Amino acid sequence: MQTSIDIEALNQQIYIDSAFMETLNAETSKVIVGQKHMTDRLMLGLLAEGHVLLEGLPGLAKTLSIKTLAAAIDADFHRIQFTPDLLPSDIIGTMIYNPGKNEFTVRKGPIFANFILADEINRAPAKVQSALLEAMQEKQVTIGKETYKLEEPFLVLATQNPIEQEGTYPLPEAQVDRFMIKVNIDYPTREEEKSIIRKNILGEITQNIHAVVKPATIMKARESVKKVYMDEKIENYILDIVFATREPDKYKLHNIKPLISHGASPRGSIYMALAAKAHAFMNRRGYVIPDDVRHVCKDVLRHRIGLSYEAEAENVTQEDIITNIINAIPVP
Repeated sequence: MQTSIDIEALNQQIYIDSAFMETLNAETSKVIVGQKHMTDRLMLGLLAEGHVLLEGLPGLAKTLSIKTLAAAIDADFHRIQFTPDLLPSDIIGTMIYNPGKNEFTVRKGPIFANFILADEINRAPAKVQSALLEAMQEKQVTIGKETYKLEEPFLVLATQNPIEQEGTYPLPEAQVDRFMIKVNIDYPTREEEKSIIRKNILGEITQNIHAVVKPATIMKARESVKKVYMDEKIENYILDIVFATREPDKYKLHNIKPLISHGASPRGSIYMALAAKAHAFMNRRGYVIPDDVRHVCKDVLRHRIGLSYEAEAENVTQEDIITNIINAIPVP
């Protein structure tokens, strides 16, 4: 166990290592109005080496947010529009025959970038979805006989439209589980939208973003995130929350048992611990507190809990279930 002196020294070191977060937030806020939760979760995924699934209506700055973040970090950004006629080679690349040299050469696809926006991922068939998700999981791509490592930092932001289901291919549960967090995006407030109107009319929304952070800084920050101290009590708190989604009866949550068809996977526990550490780092702390867990809990678990027919009939959501669990589990 770490002593209080060790934790104090770690806390000071994390405070120094996380100093760039203020600069990065200030730079991105020049363009992004509101949507604080979404931009925070993008940074959280970046720091915790986890991919992000966004669900929200069109026009809520999903593309603009990741493009702005990529520009502020001096990283490569590629947007892939998923369509029903997309092929796996359109994402990862393919072998092209060169008649002049009488040989095949590799043409790399758009997956070779630091930031990937997979727009409307559920519009492409399963074969294309799995090509992207394999690259996300393995951090490498095989073209022909050669395997190519994807350059770090590597973050995939996938979006899906929650209201239009015609001509879509919903992501299978096993593939959705590979995303660290799922973020539901809502409309901006009235004041935020007024600011958005003014910025667009004046052309301020297109102002140049300066690269204030290097990718090497992000890589160093990821190592610091792993060092953030997590007490065993916090670990047990995370496990209680996750196990309550699987065995509600053991936590006296008899009312939600009929509403759950399956609980969160072990990835839920792993990602919640990583996300809590990243949240502490973003708040310039060297140790995790229960509030860090509570802040990331819904984003980590909402796509890992299966709803029963009874829950759907009663219009109960995953968020309702998670709220019940959080309220029932004692805070350490």
